[in-house]
Amino acid sequence: MDHLSQTEENYLKAIFKICEQEEKAASTNAIAGEINTTPASVSDMLKRLAGKSLIHYEKHRGVTLSENGLQIATMLIRKHRLWEVFLVKTLNFSWDEVHEMAEQLEHVQSPELVERLDSFLGHPRFDPHGDPIPDAAGNFASRKQVQLSTLAIGEKAVVVGVQEHSAVFLQYLDKMNLGLGASVGVQEIFEFDGSLKVTIEGHQDLVISSKVSENLLVQKTK
Repeated sequence: MDHLSQTEENYLKAIFKICEQEEKAASTNAIAGEINTTPASVSDMLKRLAGKSLIHYEKHRGVTLSENGLQIATMLIRKHRLWEVFLVKTLNFSWDEVHEMAEQLEHVQSPELVERLDSFLGHPRFDPHGDPIPDAAGNFASRKQVQLSTLAIGEKAVVVGVQEHSAVFLQYLDKMNLGLGASVGVQEIFEFDGSLKVTIEGHQDLVISSKVSENLLVQKTK
């Protein structure tokens, strides 16, 4: 296959993300929102990607990735998340700084570089935000995790991931000591707005909004 442009690769990754989150085909409007462009531009790109057999596009049904498109998108995600691990672990960037840099680095084409990077990092299964890193065969690591918002009073858990990746959200979590690995116990659930009173690391009490608790992924410990 001809070398794809960065824009084409970004579209494939966007379609993958939307289909995974919504568990259905991606609409033109959803893709436009993810890419930050117009529906007309999306339509033009979809025709190009369909011409390269990278997507399946049905009018009024939406877009899904073909086998080739899925493979390319998965490898982009693999590169992105490995670079994020490298930037945090090796170059000491914080988890709220690395997304944009990884967006650029993920387009590096050398498979040898990616495999050496993976080996150098010790074959990590999750990135600094707790997202699974696909292996060289495209298999994603899995684990039991739930949203913090689903816990009942008295349940305890450890933070293992985030669904929101914005820098302001990650900075907020750092200030509240709610980064990956933090121990959290639910003390109270406020019916009015779904906010939670939690204990962090067994001693710090904090009230967090439903939006925060819905975007924190945890593994139950009790």
